[in-house]
Amino acid sequence: MSDPNSAIEKIVIVGGGSAGWMTAAALVNDLGDSCEITLIESEAIGTVGVGEATIPPIRYFNQRLGIDEATFVRETNGSFKLGIEFINWSRKGHAYFHPFGHYGAEFDSVPFYQYWMREHLNGDPTPIDEYSMGWVASKAGKFVHPSRDPRNVQSRFDYAYHFDATLYAGYLRKYAETRRVKRVEGRVTDASIDAETGFLSTVTLEDGRTFAADLFIDCSGFFGLLIEQTLQTGYEDWSHWLPCNRAVAVPCEKTSEILPYTKSTAKDAGWQWRIPLQHRTGNGYVYCSEYLDEEAAEAELLSSLDGAPTADPKHLRFVTGRRNKFWNKNCVAIGLSAGFMEPLESTSLHLIQYGIMRLLALFPDRNMSPLLADEYNALTIAEYERIRDFLILHYTATQREDTAFWRYCKNMPIPERLAYKIEHFKTHGMVISDERELFHNPSWIAVYLGQDIFPQRAPAMARHRSHTPVQERMQQIRSAMSEAVAAMPSHEAFIDRYCKSALQ
Repeated sequence: MSDPNSAIEKIVIVGGGSAGWMTAAALVNDLGDSCEITLIESEAIGTVGVGEATIPPIRYFNQRLGIDEATFVRETNGSFKLGIEFINWSRKGHAYFHPFGHYGAEFDSVPFYQYWMREHLNGDPTPIDEYSMGWVASKAGKFVHPSRDPRNVQSRFDYAYHFDATLYAGYLRKYAETRRVKRVEGRVTDASIDAETGFLSTVTLEDGRTFAADLFIDCSGFFGLLIEQTLQTGYEDWSHWLPCNRAVAVPCEKTSEILPYTKSTAKDAGWQWRIPLQHRTGNGYVYCSEYLDEEAAEAELLSSLDGAPTADPKHLRFVTGRRNKFWNKNCVAIGLSAGFMEPLESTSLHLIQYGIMRLLALFPDRNMSPLLADEYNALTIAEYERIRDFLILHYTATQREDTAFWRYCKNMPIPERLAYKIEHFKTHGMVISDERELFHNPSWIAVYLGQDIFPQRAPAMARHRSHTPVQERMQQIRSAMSEAVAAMPSHEAFIDRYCKSALQ
């Protein structure tokens, strides 16, 4: 039986950045004064800072902390994001949109997308993008908060943010420090392990200071100072499925109105991101070093910027994959120390967020029950694998064979579960979802159709409902969306009124 007096009293977080300060803010918000929380970081160690684009769950993380949205967006020079436009992924000259939210509006027991498939296979050329409020608003450069009334078509979209990840970490640092999180400046150079339990007992800084804790959170980035260098947890490499292993990033001047969406443009050896903030545009080229060298990648990125660069290019190296365990002994890895998913679908901060939320849901005492760690690891492994498969879909579902990189991606073996999902959609137009799927049916539909995976037939039920006036309903939906978007302010006007940054 666990000792009822064994509650955790001290937590040490090693590393700052988004992962460290998101963890500190969430822990102190939930634990209050019941626990001493110390975050150790060194100003001399830079942060990766590519997590500037997010997905809708980040809103719930901020809301849980009681953060005011307008203040947060203003302080991080942020903007709003309705989805991602993918350019040249299926084939050159082709683009599609992955929206946040739903397609169309339900008017029958058959899901809207199945009726769209039926009509499309019968010759209706209207792309499914035209039934997405997110896309209709995005292409018009409009934004407003979604309606809370589910009867309105304005409720059929969702949103996330673009923001400066360094400023976000700074914002959360203020939040955490005002709530008594102690920040220590210094570089951790060593960690000791208790010989009897195998648990971490202390970390030591470069200047000799030592910090003990009951629970250690490793937010030390790719290096994995505690989870890997000390506990030797091991890493599962997914490079054979997601071969990109380098990135070069650079900000540039803002030269046009702020788009309410991210752009992802496929290149010869990877893809380029474009993330619009209030005061600048974030850009990066994610690529595979087997097909492109560092110098050429930098030159290609710089030649494709909208405006003049405002900083020197920053080069990153990574291996897509995950730790064998995310929770090992009394150490939990959060962020890049836990694993890496390239930022194609903006999941970096999401994985931090849900790593934290899962830790809070399974929060241990000093006994560190293996059952809690096992459940945490099982849930997190499953989540990483589901996201992994969704990312692989973008690469394998391509018609491109114009470069060696794309020929590899098109023909590489893929996980059995993903192949099974693709076959269902191809054959029957059915979206097969796993339990707790982060990306719901509309996301899979967007990528399937956007990358030219079209079903051979519409789902059977849609073909049986011949009495439903589908064409009439679909036209009404398009008209309602057009009217709703026409009444919206521009994205830039919304920002100016609601959350304009002083740096804009």
